[in-house]
Amino acid sequence: MRLLLIFALALNLIPAPVRYSPEKDRTCFRKEISTLEPWQQKEAYRITIKGKKVKVEALTKEGKFRAKATLEQLRAMGELPQGTIFDYPRFRHRGIMIDESRSFKGKEFLMKQMDAMALLKLNVLHIHLDDSAGWRIESSAYPDLTAKTAWRVGRTYHEWEAGKYKFTSADDPSGYGGCYSPDELRELVAYAAERYINIIPEIEMPGHSMEVGYAYPDVLCVLENGKRCTGAWDLCPGSEATFELLEAVLEEVMDIFPSPYIHIGGDEATMKTWPVCVNCRRRMEEEGFTDVKQLQGYLVRRVEAFVRSHGRRIIGWDEILETGVPEEAVVQSWRGVSGGKKANAMGHEVVMSPNSHLYLDYYQDLIRKEPRAVGELTSLRHVYSYEPVAEGMDESLVLGMQGNLWCELVPNVEHAEYMLYPRAFAIAERAWSPADVRDPLAFRERASWLVGVLRSRGYNTFDMDTESELARSGYRTFDAFERAKVQKVN
Repeated sequence: MRLLLIFALALNLIPAPVRYSPEKDRTCFRKEISTLEPWQQKEAYRITIKGKKVKVEALTKEGKFRAKATLEQLRAMGELPQGTIFDYPRFRHRGIMIDESRSFKGKEFLMKQMDAMALLKLNVLHIHLDDSAGWRIESSAYPDLTAKTAWRVGRTYHEWEAGKYKFTSADDPSGYGGCYSPDELRELVAYAAERYINIIPEIEMPGHSMEVGYAYPDVLCVLENGKRCTGAWDLCPGSEATFELLEAVLEEVMDIFPSPYIHIGGDEATMKTWPVCVNCRRRMEEEGFTDVKQLQGYLVRRVEAFVRSHGRRIIGWDEILETGVPEEAVVQSWRGVSGGKKANAMGHEVVMSPNSHLYLDYYQDLIRKEPRAVGELTSLRHVYSYEPVAEGMDESLVLGMQGNLWCELVPNVEHAEYMLYPRAFAIAERAWSPADVRDPLAFRERASWLVGVLRSRGYNTFDMDTESELARSGYRTFDAFERAKVQKVN
């Protein structure tokens, strides 16, 4: 089996397939996949190439589509290799998140990225549709969400912040932004379905919601003197107006997106206005709460029950664990891996997106040579080193992994692609290929080839030819790199 894996790596494919043999496989395909999980069987395929004849075996159209992606890469290499490729995914959630609030990029951009995702066998596109810097989905129930906050003054989040958070209108020539109509989103959903990609929409709550309060002040906290807490970061969990808006918007979202999962955010609520809010204090008294943090749990559980009543499940960032959520909730671990491990131990399904490895807005090479970014050095090799099942975790509860491209400093589509590729290649392989596919040098060679393919198709990628020695090493600092070299010599 190890020899067949070595053969598979020699094919130059990303993600690497489970097995390649130069010989014809005589095992019955149905029998070979009979021990796999049902979701793996749906995507499993076998390709047999003999002479100029290509035979594809799969149980479903989805499996045939995954085989088609493999053949597309093979044909880009030239002559098809003779023999048999047998393949299926390790994880069911293989995703990329794109932040459309901080930087609106539009329908054509997302379609283009889904083409690349399909080639890589990535199957989840998580769209961050709203945040303080702009609401990106038109709502018939609450039209001012886009009318008042879809355009702002400042191309990047930090320019907008420096200008004191000013919004403007669509007819302002200096305005930056945009939004999706329901029809445009339905078009994206259909495009994704053709590529067997599930689009997970995110409506952020209760934090990161300055724009909601700007458009509809009724969702803000109220002081004893009757004044609203204008400019507040958080929605008011004590106000029924908050839940009326969230439920109306979520109904519209669920009407557009067939995704079994709806992301509700839940991260970084400051809770600063809640202790001084008359509505929040009343809610705490009614519910018997003694800590304002319990209000976050109240909001999350109430929204979860609403979403579940519509036959869907919520996903939330790992903060939702802190104040209690139903077992049906999926937890997305972003603050390292601790949230994922905790959720896993509690019986929750988890998606691993730790900022230690999978934040694609972080620098991918030396600060002096890269566009302005955030965070520590997160090179291609560093991303590739990530293992989503930490020690002690129940792998059956790990749905998979996801790279997140936040866009505070990513103002245009060219920059977004530059941050995505080739690091998305590493996410694709770690999420699809067997756990023992672990050769970073061989992966880099395959990634370099695939970068050329994407560039020939009009994608703006990071230049692997100019990648620094530090980035190639996978270490995050020069000190760690030098220590490793000394230890190797000794």
